[in-house]
Order: sequence, then structure tokens, then C-alpha cells
Amino acid sequence: MFDDFWTNVSRYPRYLISSTLGVLYNLFSPLIPLFQRPSTAIASVVLLISGFAFLFFTLQAMLGLNTSPIVP
Repeated sequence: MFDDFWTNVSRYPRYLISSTLGVLYNLFSPLIPLFQRPSTAIASVVLLISGFAFLFFTLQAMLGLNTSPIVP
């Protein structure tokens, strides 16, 4: 009885890992052709970096994490 329980419990981490990898694969597989040409690869990287920068600075301003005082 308890053997079956622990066998089932031990299957959950494998399920979590495999389903997460499957979602990531399906999410990024359409983007792979963009990195085959240099022009689209550069544009994709610039877009990705600018998106992260925009998110970072927006959250920093919204949460008040900026430590430098604003001088009028």
C-alpha cells in the first residue's frame, strides 16, 4: 500500500520536468528559424534585450527601488 504511494509520488517530479520542457520547446521552436539569418537574429536579440530592459526599468520605477534621489 505505501509502496504504491511512494512510487506515485516519485513520478510527479519527472512529470513536472517533462511537461515544463515540452512547453518551453513548443514556445521557442517557432523562433528558431529567426536565428538562421543574421539580420533577423540581430533584430530578435535587440528586441529581446530591449523588452527585458523596459520591464526592468518599469518595475524599478513602480516599486520605488531607485536609490538615487531625483534632483529637481
